[in-house]
Amino acid sequence: MSGAGYLLFVTLVIVSFSLWETYRLRKNLPKISIRIHVNGTRGKSSVTRLIAGALREKGIATCAKTTGTLPRIIFPDGSEYPVFRPSGARLSEQARIISVAADCHAQALVMECMALQPPLQWLSESKLIKATHGVITNARADHLDVMGPQEKDVALALAGMTPVRGTLFTAEKKYLSVFNNACRDRKAKLITVGENEAAAIKEDEMARFSYMEHKENVALALRVCFDLGIDRETALKGMWKALPDPGATTISHIRFFGRHIYFVNGFSANDPESTERLWNMAIERFPEAEKRILILNCRLDRPNRSQQFGEVCVKWKPADHYILIGTGTYFFARSAISNGLPEGKLLFAENQSDSDLFETIVELSGKSSLVVGIVNIKGQGLSLARFFRNRSVLKEAS
Repeated sequence: MSGAGYLLFVTLVIVSFSLWETYRLRKNLPKISIRIHVNGTRGKSSVTRLIAGALREKGIATCAKTTGTLPRIIFPDGSEYPVFRPSGARLSEQARIISVAADCHAQALVMECMALQPPLQWLSESKLIKATHGVITNARADHLDVMGPQEKDVALALAGMTPVRGTLFTAEKKYLSVFNNACRDRKAKLITVGENEAAAIKEDEMARFSYMEHKENVALALRVCFDLGIDRETALKGMWKALPDPGATTISHIRFFGRHIYFVNGFSANDPESTERLWNMAIERFPEAEKRILILNCRLDRPNRSQQFGEVCVKWKPADHYILIGTGTYFFARSAISNGLPEGKLLFAENQSDSDLFETIVELSGKSSLVVGIVNIKGQGLSLARFFRNRSVLKEAS
């Protein structure tokens, strides 16, 4: 076969495959009557799992897919498996998940949005999922290099996945005008969830989660369930049973030769607003801690995020020590020091193993210490969280 003939053959194969995928997508979507598309800066994976758990508890055959710390597909029986990515993350995998859900005879599909680029967010909704219900958890200053440069631009990007003639739910308060305009343009209904709904969730209800969940996430998921005809008691029962995302905020308690170390895995909180809230929650939960230690997992490919955290962390309630791990730690250090953080509080631990890092923490600790990991879950963040979890005498709930 000549070069031109081979090129023509490959082109025909690609076009044929694309047409087949389009045909299969159009055939499968109507089989799934409830399609919920979840987006936002923080809490997407958690809200996806909460809604899916409630639907399962109601007896609705439900598939779900998360793209958080470790991408997962969750089947109607609650079992979950890693998403196979032979050539990395591709938006086309959403169509593959839809096919799997249709093959499972799912009545509902809850999908976490995997796109960051604004055009791809629109494409994911309008061409692939075509949701009956859209969910935007919040819009905060994160991934500004892709969705920015301003925080409002993040809201504008997220609004791109507003479902046409569907219903959009959000707990975001600051940029309601953005979502109002998007709903008006796409003839969608906007439902907001505010502080009153979050306050209505009791502390004993939150205590039944096996990890640190946020009331805002639960309130948002409950409102979606209410719209689907699921009563509050049934919805909560299903949410409590749902497995947490691998990046969910968990607490591990380690006893080590008379010392008590409380480790809070907050590595998935990677925007300043969410992270400060988590830091404050941890301090309030462990007021007896003699030492407060922040571990910041930096990434060389996220220099803007490191600089951003260096600017804001000096305004938070202070830590006794700031331990820098990961790569590109100098971006954070330079920013933090120039904004007033004392150099003596910084400790560079880029090349330390998890066990060596633990020994460092022990050396810095008093009889009781609060250690909180933040900024990035990828890289050492995930392994360090696992290190503490596997040595914990208590996996505490929120």
